[in-house]
This record gives sequence, C-alpha cells and structure tokens, in this order.
Amino acid sequence: MTAFLELQQKIGQAEKNQYYLFKVLRAHILPLTNVAFNKSGSSFITGSYDRTCKVWDTASGEELHTLEGHKNVVYAIAFNNPFGDKIATGSFDKTCKLWSSETGRCFHTFRGHTAEIVCLTFNPMSSLVATGSMDTTAKLWDVQSGQEAHTLTGHTSEVICVNFNTSGDQVLTGSFDHTAILWDTVTGKLIHKLVGHRGEISNALFNYNCSLIATGSMDKTCKLWDPASGKCIATLRGHEDEVLDIAFDSVGQRLVSVSADGTGRLYDAVTQNCIAELRGHTGEISKASVTFNPQGSLILTASGDKTAKLWDAKTGALHQTLEGHTDEIFSCAFNYEGDMIITGSKDNTCRLWR
Repeated sequence: MTAFLELQQKIGQAEKNQYYLFKVLRAHILPLTNVAFNKSGSSFITGSYDRTCKVWDTASGEELHTLEGHKNVVYAIAFNNPFGDKIATGSFDKTCKLWSSETGRCFHTFRGHTAEIVCLTFNPMSSLVATGSMDTTAKLWDVQSGQEAHTLTGHTSEVICVNFNTSGDQVLTGSFDHTAILWDTVTGKLIHKLVGHRGEISNALFNYNCSLIATGSMDKTCKLWDPASGKCIATLRGHEDEVLDIAFDSVGQRLVSVSADGTGRLYDAVTQNCIAELRGHTGEISKASVTFNPQGSLILTASGDKTAKLWDAKTGALHQTLEGHTDEIFSCAFNYEGDMIITGSKDNTCRLWR
C-alpha cells in the first residue's frame, strides 16, 4: 500500500509540474520589451516600444493601468518586490520613472543620464533604484525623495546590467567594456573591478548569500568571482557561442548559463563542475530568458525558436515544452510561488501558464 501511495504522490507532483496555457494577452500594438510579475503573481507589467508600461491583473487578464509619460521606448521595467506597491520604468528617453502600482500615478521622474537607460532594479529594501545606461554610468536614486544618490562612474562603455546583493549595501554593474564593477551603495565608491573577460558582459549577479559573483560574457565563458577579493575563482567553458544570460538557483548552489548556441549549461557553483547540458532548443536563448523556479527544481528557458522549455534542475532532462508563440520569446519569469509562468514574445503577446 505504501508503495502505491508513494507512486500516487509522485504522479501528483509530476502533474503539478506540468504547466498549461491559461491566458494569451495582446498587450501592446507595438513590440514588447519586457515582462515582470509582482511577488504573488496577482499582477504583471509589460514594457513596450509604444512608450508605455501596462499593469495587468493576472487572473482576469484585464489592464489595470497604462503608465504614460515616457517620450521613447520603455525598455527596462521592475516591481519593487517583495512589496509590489511601486514600479520603475527605464526608457530610451534617458529618464527613469517611479510609479504607484496601485493607482498608476507617477511619483518621480529621475533625470540625469545622457543616453538610453537599458537596465534597472530596486534594492531589497525598496529605498533605492539603480539604473544602467548607454552613457557608461549607473546611477542610484532615492525612492523617497526622488533625488540622485550617486553616479557610479568607472566603466568605459554602456552599462547593460545592474544587480544588488541581498543586504543592499553593494551593487554590481556589468558593461560592454568587458568588466563588471562592485560598488558600495552607501558611498558610491568602487570596491572591485572584475577584469578578465575578453568580450562584452551579458550579465553579472550575486548568489543568495553573496559568497559568489557570476558573470556571463560574449567571450563564450562564465566566470565565478570572490566578492571579498575581487579575484576570479573559476572560468566555466563549454559554450560554442556567446553566453547571453546566467542565473543562480535560490540558494546559490547551482548556476545555469544560456547561449547563442541554443544550449544551456548547468554548473555546481561550489565544485564548478558542469552537471548537465540543456539541449533541445533550435534557436538562441537570449537575455532575460533563463531562470530557476523558486523551489530550485526546474529551469525555464525561452528561445528564438518560439518555444519555452522546462528542464529538471538536477539532471538537465527536458521536462516540458511550452508551445504556441508565433515569434521569438525574449522574456520569461516565474511568480514567487513557482506555480505560474509568463512568457513575452515578439509576436506581441504575453502568455500566462499555470
């Protein structure tokens, strides 16, 4: 009897892990740039070339707010999770705007960058917004006052990623100048410049306990760094083309990299061994197109081949393919529970899966 019950449980778990299409939303007339969930997954946001960001109710698929005011493409968008009461939008108009997710009202417009803003994020306490720009700088903005807190100057080419550590006292920027820089958020001073890649950085991030920094690069490699010393611990090779994105699992034990070669590679971040290769996509897996589910049991990848795929995070085995988009998928995300997925595509639709 026990064996039967165990089997039943296993089947139940397997069924839970299958995702089904729940909604298709034609979000904007012009192409989408990005999609993001709030913490619970009760609402999500879309950025677009139509110069707006829209806030959506997930359950009904209804548009809650259109955040209007930018004078060019809205490229980077974020909720201030886990709170979810604010949204930041970064635009090619060189400004970042801070909005109420509840009312759609604009609190602040952050001006100071001299070129397009291409990345942004909130610190964990939601007291600062960090923006990265084509002007080679990153800036930290005070959420309360709307004032600039610091300009982070040290890169020689565009800043294309910006990520805080878990405590928020450090921020990491990655640039097309082949380097990543670790900054002190209180003083705005440079702590370490991570030098060693031979191509543009595609992403740079901390693991959860901030014991490691990982970088992905157009030089086809990933590197692991010690945040305390700024020294390179390991170079992870194996991709046959540019590494376009990387992601840690929620405990920071495993790292996945995805590439223009259409594959993913799963590494043990501690031993630096490659655990598995994720093979199955027929197109490149690009930036914002890889993530672990919060439980760390599945990896989600989205590709130019118009599909998203779920992989077993222990073995690398293909778990499920999400099909239906009619053009390349450039963005995918889980909600915090891991029971919902959003995919954004060049076909101008978002698909919700659960």
